[in-house]
Amino acid sequence: MSETLPILRRQFALTWRLAVEHLPALTDEMCLWSPAPGAWTVRQGEDGAWRPDWADAEPSPAPPVTIGWLTWHLDWWWSGLIAAVRDVPGRPRESVHWPGSAALVIARLDALAAAWLAELDGLSAPDLDRPLAYPWPTPRPLADAIAWSNVEVMKNVAEIGIVRHVYAAQQR
Repeated sequence: MSETLPILRRQFALTWRLAVEHLPALTDEMCLWSPAPGAWTVRQGEDGAWRPDWADAEPSPAPPVTIGWLTWHLDWWWSGLIAAVRDVPGRPRESVHWPGSAALVIARLDALAAAWLAELDGLSAPDLDRPLAYPWPTPRPLADAIAWSNVEVMKNVAEIGIVRHVYAAQQR
């Protein structure tokens, strides 16, 4: 287990390098561009807050999504994980809003990455066995949550990259 934490840190560093390839290229138009009819997105309400499309029971098949929705989703679950690791209450999904622009979402995700790195840097090998329920209904070792998070960040960033490339191809 003594090698597990360095492996998880390296895995996150590799994952975040992909994010650094895609996130700086985002624009407001790209974030809100719909890749297909019926795509889930973020919508600005009368109060000015940007809320995501959502269904309590995930549709099957899952709908296509916009970059705005993907970045909101990343913010929502990652901030929840960081709160759980810190043993503080997370924000309910309904109170997590998309920041409203590509520049603001990039800053938000960069801040989450820095917070996550700080959490990882503050851990020692024995911490990896600490039980953590997030995102599962029953606790698992913290190491499981870190590994899940690395995969989930990679998946979300890869999806952002795919939508970004399709957007660019459509603009040509």
